[in-house]
Amino acid sequence: MHQDRRRDRRPVRHVRPATVRHQAPAIAEGTEVVLVGYFSGKQKDFAALMDTAAQQATKHGVHVVGRIVQRRGVSDGGARKMALPYSSRTLLSYGKVREVAALCEQTHADAALFLSTLTARQRHALTGMLGCPAVSLSDVMAAS
Repeated sequence: MHQDRRRDRRPVRHVRPATVRHQAPAIAEGTEVVLVGYFSGKQKDFAALMDTAAQQATKHGVHVVGRIVQRRGVSDGGARKMALPYSSRTLLSYGKVREVAALCEQTHADAALFLSTLTARQRHALTGMLGCPAVSLSDVMAAS
């Protein structure tokens, strides 16, 4: 009639295994990527920076099949926020992430190559949202 009562009603505490640092996936030679840049609205030479990044990626054996630029202008919160990312989770705005995902799908890109350095959390979130690995250019340069 009555259920047995547990003596200790505290929830069971699960012990997490030791955390493993997630490293960026290695980009093999011949990999097709979409180049993604994030720039402040004050930065006027973003096209030249994208060209330089594409040349550096090509030197390391990566083939750039598309480019997307996210610019943060003054209209979204003033000059003091221009250097900050739209989202700490994804770096980009949600709409821009969808555009990158669509371009990756259209061009059959193997990865999205970001000019900005990505944290492990950003890399994980973007990889899930884009459907392909998200890697920063600094990771590609260090791997070579």
